[in-house]
Amino acid sequence: MEQQLSANVSRTIQTKLVLPPDTNHMGTIFGGTVLSYIDEIAAIAAMKHSKKVVVTASIDNVNFLSSAKVGDILILEGVVISTGRTSMEVYVKVECQNLETGNRTLNTTSILTMVAIDQNGKPFPVPSVIPETEEEEALFKGASLRKERRLLYKNVNGTV
Repeated sequence: MEQQLSANVSRTIQTKLVLPPDTNHMGTIFGGTVLSYIDEIAAIAAMKHSKKVVVTASIDNVNFLSSAKVGDILILEGVVISTGRTSMEVYVKVECQNLETGNRTLNTTSILTMVAIDQNGKPFPVPSVIPETEEEEALFKGASLRKERRLLYKNVNGTV
């Protein structure tokens, strides 16, 4: 029987302080900085799920919804939302919290595909995932459409 794991096994939360070197001339965080945080937390979530080293295969989308400024706190949450044979889709949500007011706003969302690899760098099978929350269930249900879109893009452009 195929091994199944709760999405909660992979759930990872990180908190980051926005510092001056992370920001542009307007005092707001660089998108590339947020993207590196997203890639890191997605890798950690996927490694917790697969218990293997992982590589980033693709970033389906990144939605920058609001900005963060120096002194704000970023709260990142990553969770495996679907799996293939050796791949895992990881949903990452970034919220921005203003320390003075305590208000939180949704900053960025993204879905990444991570692939588990063995000690020889070859893809390695992963357990399937069981969504736990309504949000995870909705994202899980959309996995086949996202995969279809990636394959269509690959066929048209010759890449993933």
